[in-house]
Amino acid sequence: MQTQAIRIHETGGAEKLKWENVTLPDLAADEVLIRVIAAGINFIDVYHRSGLYPLPLPSTLGLEGAGIVEAIGADVSDINVGDSVGYCVAGLGAYAKHRIAKAERVIPLPANIPPEQAAAMLLKGMTAEYLIRRTYLVSAGETVLFHAAAGGVGLLACQWLKQLGATVIGTVGSEEKAQLAKEHGCDHVILYNHEDIAARVKEITAGAGVPVVYDSVGKSTFDASLNSLAPRGYFVSYGNASGPVAPFAPALLAEKGSLFFTRPSLMHYCATNDDMHASAKALFFAVHSGVKITINQRYPLAEAADAHRALENRQTTGATILLAE
Repeated sequence: MQTQAIRIHETGGAEKLKWENVTLPDLAADEVLIRVIAAGINFIDVYHRSGLYPLPLPSTLGLEGAGIVEAIGADVSDINVGDSVGYCVAGLGAYAKHRIAKAERVIPLPANIPPEQAAAMLLKGMTAEYLIRRTYLVSAGETVLFHAAAGGVGLLACQWLKQLGATVIGTVGSEEKAQLAKEHGCDHVILYNHEDIAARVKEITAGAGVPVVYDSVGKSTFDASLNSLAPRGYFVSYGNASGPVAPFAPALLAEKGSLFFTRPSLMHYCATNDDMHASAKALFFAVHSGVKITINQRYPLAEAADAHRALENRQTTGATILLAE
């Protein structure tokens, strides 16, 4: 069938995103056809577009989205035409009016989660889930440092951390974002452009440092993250918004207090269907228990380039979605 999608034929800036007519292949026996209602925008999309994370070209971008099932393959038995579903580990193809996905890699949506909300929360929320519940299990009473606290993952994770009973220190780039972070669970907010992050963390923790830092910023926050950790603390590096972290000697981790450094990804933490569904179930429960999903930017799908520019220039807060209809 014919549909429309945002594709890249070469890597580079936002101008490489092209709105095109696309022919979808025939549906395989284990696949479903989804009419996309909304797609989520995430920094991994920027990494794919820029070439930091290489893709076969040409490619339709986007990992996160939601919509309505329009057709099912002959072997699909647990999903029906008309079902509302979402996805974030089903492979590329979210920036499209229609997409095909393996039935086992889509997530049936609860009645209280509409597709727009799902497109804004699945990748970000399931990222928050594995970060705070599996990469490092945050316990009540612990103090954690979360960079980019006013971003899509940050606003969601800070609320969830409060549900777990943690004290949250967040970093942001402006007073406006600081206020937003406070409204979503941050106990302490550090303006990274004006304050020494590590010094403030040590001040807040009475010199102890934090047991875990969640860092999606990368290059510009690397030193501050290291210096904010308590001995045997966990440096969880899950993004490169400011550029990749430069190579470093492992002995640096010993010097700073026998630290742990990990570079996790959602794809590995949700590699099995059981892990994927368990992560989504935990997210849905957190939302049911009060975590709010903040969609602060909406763009027509055809204007994905403008959405990428806003994200890269740090002009967004919360979630950004592309509307396919």
